[in-house]
Amino acid sequence: MHDIAVFSGSAHPELAAEICANLGVPLLPVEIDRFANDCLQVQLQANCRERDVFLIQPLVKPVQEHLVELLLMLDAARGASAARTTVVMPHYSYARSDKKDAPRISIGGRLVADLMVTAGANRVLTMTLHSPQVHGFFSVPVDHLHALHELAQYFRQYDLSETTVVSPDLGNAKEAAHFARLLGAKVAAGAKQRFADDRVEITSVIGEIAGRDIIVLDDEIARGSTVLELLDRLREMGARSIRVACTHGLFADGALNRIGGQEDVLEIVCTNTVPVPAEERTEKLRILSIAPALAEAMRRIHNGESVSSLFEPS
Repeated sequence: MHDIAVFSGSAHPELAAEICANLGVPLLPVEIDRFANDCLQVQLQANCRERDVFLIQPLVKPVQEHLVELLLMLDAARGASAARTTVVMPHYSYARSDKKDAPRISIGGRLVADLMVTAGANRVLTMTLHSPQVHGFFSVPVDHLHALHELAQYFRQYDLSETTVVSPDLGNAKEAAHFARLLGAKVAAGAKQRFADDRVEITSVIGEIAGRDIIVLDDEIARGSTVLELLDRLREMGARSIRVACTHGLFADGALNRIGGQEDVLEIVCTNTVPVPAEERTEKLRILSIAPALAEAMRRIHNGESVSSLFEPS
């Protein structure tokens, strides 16, 4: 893979290094400077001419800072005559802004997609978008991966004969059903209504819960208000044990401690699409690596091979 060039912004260098280790290529240096007027400047410090360039940058806190870094890296790669530039974005935070559900608001998911394409993105590789339709916001090809196989491989260590996978809402029920099929488990879903970013109500859970081992599956956990509300319903319905799983463990505002502090939550499982600071981790947290999956997708993109075959049943 001599004509591949992989660079990383400052959002998640540990993941970028792990991806490159799986690919067997070096992570090339990037210099990011800040001028006195607070503007950023980015320099890709390796040759890009006629190379297949991959830029690794999840949009995580501080999101706007990391977004501008990514846009500048894209512009730098285009200006350096890259043959093709692929954005490797394990977490697309603006995917949550996917519809106009109030007057006079912007659809940020589409706007930021347009910005990336305008800056020079020829392709996007991402994982577990908040809504599948966000895929359509991009006018360039998008490879949309999920982490269900990695999560399923982890949970297969347990006795799953009495397990129910629970989606907190109907919007994530399709993913939960797919995950349940991978585990040979039953599936259930909550009836959720959101009143504010940190206030939700789950009035009921549709499915078999009483006396069963529960795996709560969500795409991301931010403040954790949805999960905590769901835990109350599961207790009322007589769940035997509870584990929580997600792809993107954002764990904002102490969410990890709030969820982990629930005595009946045995463990919290997420992937490393976003960094979880060491000082915020608890003994109940398990972090799975998606670097091998991203590396394999990048290899297939570079070689012109099928990426969808990564999702074949296993």
